[in-house]
Amino acid sequence: MESNFVRMVTLMLIAVFLFTATAFAEGEKPPVNINQAAVRELTALPGLGKKKAEAIISYREQNGKFKSIDEVKNVKGIGDEIFAKIKDLIVTE
Repeated sequence: MESNFVRMVTLMLIAVFLFTATAFAEGEKPPVNINQAAVRELTALPGLGKKKAEAIISYREQNGKFKSIDEVKNVKGIGDEIFAKIKDLIVTE
């Protein structure tokens, strides 16, 4: 009887762990590709409003694809402070 209790508690703990892990994984958003993103995706990033998102797209259209995420700092209005907020959330490929 005691082993059934231990088995049941173990299974319950595993179920709770799997549920929690799945909930966290589903909450993560994939990185935003700054070479393909539209205004909507860019404005979802912290510190970026419509004007900065449009500036990123305009820069991309005039200069070609971003070669690295650091290049986004060349966009007017994107300085070190905003870059620090978005650097882990953006990619170029």
